[in-house]
Amino acid sequence: MAFDLVQYFAEQISIQKPQLLADYDAHTRQQHLHELNVLCLGKLITLWNEDEKKLYHEIQAQEQLYIQEIARRLTTSVHNQSSLTKTELEPTLSEIAKLQLQELKQLEDTAHFGIEGFRELLKGQIEYLSGQADDWVWLTNRLTSLQGSKPMQQEPLSLDATLKEFNHMVQQNDHHDHHPVAEVVAPAVPGWAKLLEPVVAIVILWILYSAVSQVFA
Repeated sequence: MAFDLVQYFAEQISIQKPQLLADYDAHTRQQHLHELNVLCLGKLITLWNEDEKKLYHEIQAQEQLYIQEIARRLTTSVHNQSSLTKTELEPTLSEIAKLQLQELKQLEDTAHFGIEGFRELLKGQIEYLSGQADDWVWLTNRLTSLQGSKPMQQEPLSLDATLKEFNHMVQQNDHHDHHPVAEVVAPAVPGWAKLLEPVVAIVILWILYSAVSQVFA
């Protein structure tokens, strides 16, 4: 059974590579390292799918030239949209790819995964990688099966916005049916209740719409 290498590698990067992108503030640095961690792991999965015997050999060999080639290809890909400069990006990717291969070798040395074990482990990472990055990451590391997996960010539905939408709907009905209806004004909402605004807004909109539908029926 596969375990979450995304999180495992992230923890190891934090412990073993504190120097990476150290000039950035903590939040920005974490975002960049997460992106590059996912980018490298996705590339390893692609390489495994292309030639599992070759990557298994490279896990054993830990050749620096092979690691540098992974970093170079990711850096120079036409799909790469990282905001890091190439002089920051390539060495950072090289360090992350090196760490990932080292950790995989340690797993092999201690648990004797073999090709079958690594096949199960790496293919099982698709579940953990899903939704972790923007599409350019999957295009860059050629793990295109994950394109579109990141959910779109949506603004939460607020009570004020819902009531404005409701008043607009009422005014349209009033214009057609000539039944004047007073505008609904949002009541004062305590601070703690703002957390529930999306749910409250939907419920209120449904109740008010049902009431207006009965009036105009």
